[in-house]
Amino acid sequence: MTDLPKTMKAMVLKGHGDLDAYEWHEDWPVPELSQHEVLIKVGACGLNNTDVNTRTGWYSKAVDQATTGGAYETVDDEDPTWGGRPITFPRIQGADVVGRVVAVGPDTDPSFIGKRVMVDGWLRDWSDPDNKDKTGYFGSECDGGYAEYTKADTRGILVVNSDLSDAELATFQCSYTTAEGMLSRANVVAGDTVLIPGASGGVGGALIQLARRRGARTIALASEAKHAEVAALGPDLILPRSPDNLRAALGDEKITVVADVVGGPLWPQLIDVLERGGRYTCSGAIAGPMVALDLRTFYLRDLTFTGSTVIPPHIFPDVVTYIERGELRPMLAATYPLRDLPKAQAAFIDKAHAGNIVVVP
Repeated sequence: MTDLPKTMKAMVLKGHGDLDAYEWHEDWPVPELSQHEVLIKVGACGLNNTDVNTRTGWYSKAVDQATTGGAYETVDDEDPTWGGRPITFPRIQGADVVGRVVAVGPDTDPSFIGKRVMVDGWLRDWSDPDNKDKTGYFGSECDGGYAEYTKADTRGILVVNSDLSDAELATFQCSYTTAEGMLSRANVVAGDTVLIPGASGGVGGALIQLARRRGARTIALASEAKHAEVAALGPDLILPRSPDNLRAALGDEKITVVADVVGGPLWPQLIDVLERGGRYTCSGAIAGPMVALDLRTFYLRDLTFTGSTVIPPHIFPDVVTYIERGELRPMLAATYPLRDLPKAQAAFIDKAHAGNIVVVP
């Protein structure tokens, strides 16, 4: 690291709260490397709901509201992160990192230097990589990519060969690995019909593409103002975001899978439209985590519910392979300078764009 700077620009989270919980620094220490680590000069970093929810403390059981992006009156210090554990401040967030390796740690292969890489958002115990109880999240349990430089374990990065820009590549990691994890948990195959609430969001758009890649039929729910953008992803049918009568809006469609990151008031209707033996898979609840379930619907129709958060180690390499083959379309909605992260996150929260928002140092 002889020729590298000792300090860097970084957006640092001081604690739970509103957007003013972020603090801009131009003299933050550049990360020091240990064994198996590389230093990455960040080219772009995507935004995702985990960053918003961790900043606000929404994951805490003390919060029962929809994701608002603002501060909550009460957040328990014991469970404000995705894993139900405390978080250490100050923290640099940002999981969806794309950049170039500029230095390597001791005993690390120097051939990584100069390579463009994507970072897997999941931190794993590499002696037991399939153990979900031993995982962390990049930008939550360690510092992430809302800075000029970040570091990562060599076993948690992949060299990527693509003509896409750094900003375009930064739209993939969280959205697409989350979506692929959900579809894998629900065992989506050709012949399924997948209903996708929130289809104009990053995960929703990824679900459309990845479900179609598996040969499934896809039905998207999205606000009518964003139907044209959603249509470009190729769903078989697009419906309004929250129909008064979802069953009537679906007509003769037979829904075998619901892939949901929304929850909220529409949730009971999502369950009611599932066919007998159908599967519901969930990786979010941006419209509200508290829902009503008629257990008779659940057991009398032989439904299967799966939660999807920590994904198997093979998912990230699979998604990168699909990217390199040109099988997936990036959903880059807007880019912001890193210093404008609060503005970028405000636009992300307000769903001002369809697709993903990225910050660039």
